[in-house]
Amino acid sequence: MTTDFAATKAFFDLPQGVTYLDGNSLGPLPRAAAARVAATITDEWGQMLIGGWNKAGWMDQPSKVGDRIARLIGAAAGTVVMGDTLSVKVYQALASALDLNPTRRIILSDTGNFPSDLYMAQGLCRMLCQGYELKTVAPEDVLDAIDDTIAVTMITEVDYRTGRKHDMAAITARAHAAGALTIWDLAHTAGALPVDLAGTGADFAVGCTYKYLNSGPGGPAFIYVAPHLANKVNPALSGWLGHDAPFAFDPDYRPGPGIERMRVGTPPVLQLAALEAALDIWDQVDMADLRAASLRLTDQFIAEVEASCPTLALVTPREQSMRGSQVSFSHPQGYAIMQALIAHRVIGDFRAPDILRFGFTPLFTDAADVTRAAETLARIMADKLWDNPVYMTRAKVT
Repeated sequence: MTTDFAATKAFFDLPQGVTYLDGNSLGPLPRAAAARVAATITDEWGQMLIGGWNKAGWMDQPSKVGDRIARLIGAAAGTVVMGDTLSVKVYQALASALDLNPTRRIILSDTGNFPSDLYMAQGLCRMLCQGYELKTVAPEDVLDAIDDTIAVTMITEVDYRTGRKHDMAAITARAHAAGALTIWDLAHTAGALPVDLAGTGADFAVGCTYKYLNSGPGGPAFIYVAPHLANKVNPALSGWLGHDAPFAFDPDYRPGPGIERMRVGTPPVLQLAALEAALDIWDQVDMADLRAASLRLTDQFIAEVEASCPTLALVTPREQSMRGSQVSFSHPQGYAIMQALIAHRVIGDFRAPDILRFGFTPLFTDAADVTRAAETLARIMADKLWDNPVYMTRAKVT
């Protein structure tokens, strides 16, 4: 399959005149999503009422959609399930991994990990109160820090600030050799580049769907458990839909088969409907084509910005194998610069303390978008258009 990215771009409802380079934070609206959600509301909820759980297949959505996500992350059918938020899924994976490796007490992560992942680990360690601890090292030191004291590694494959990509295969192999389990956060990976969870032997993986997968704000998260562990996992969040027979209303928890036991609460039916519409686009995408296009776009942006904006410092790796699908530059006035860019209809985002972050999604981003963004940024820097009080005031979301 050869992917036609001009065709996929037409499937998105992008505002006229806007260059959108923030799909790594929130993907744009797929044109089919509104109609799909409306039909779920009117034809299913409206007409079927509670019967929609059976007639419309709402109860099976988390597994069916999980199988569609599985193709994009190198996982087998029946190993991925949807539901809840990414932080909840991180907690589930961590608690399960620690339970499977009971003689060890250390969670290894890196200082570039997304803070929410670290917060969940810190909270779990406090709750367990048995000498559990979170150890963090610099991203480049993760491999060397893996030894026989580590219970589980918890790594986000692509750094949310810099776009630096960890080597999943190498870290997983080192962890397994040391007797540790692995958890991979794919928040900035799923839909951004090829992943091979099965091939690398990853134990757990989690991810969100509202970024590159375009499910909309608050879209559900997913969790993957390797097949050889799926029936050994004892879920810490033993919700009723992870029970072996939810509608038997047994007062005692009995885990369901395989990945089904990682379900917790009621499926977010409307969000899953939006995600299904988005995944229809992904059915037309070859992940190798996506990666090649992403690298072309990020290379182009780096070259054009560096040629015209000498005061911006690249913080994303130049080496393609170490880069996700984003480019980040730093500048002491990064927030104001980004606000000026947004005012000129080029949308990226800012991450403290000084990072301008740009996501590249070949499904709707092309070379012309890259050039327009770079030219707009160059004009803002050359004319110091960012030096305006209106661009200095911090909003709640940056």
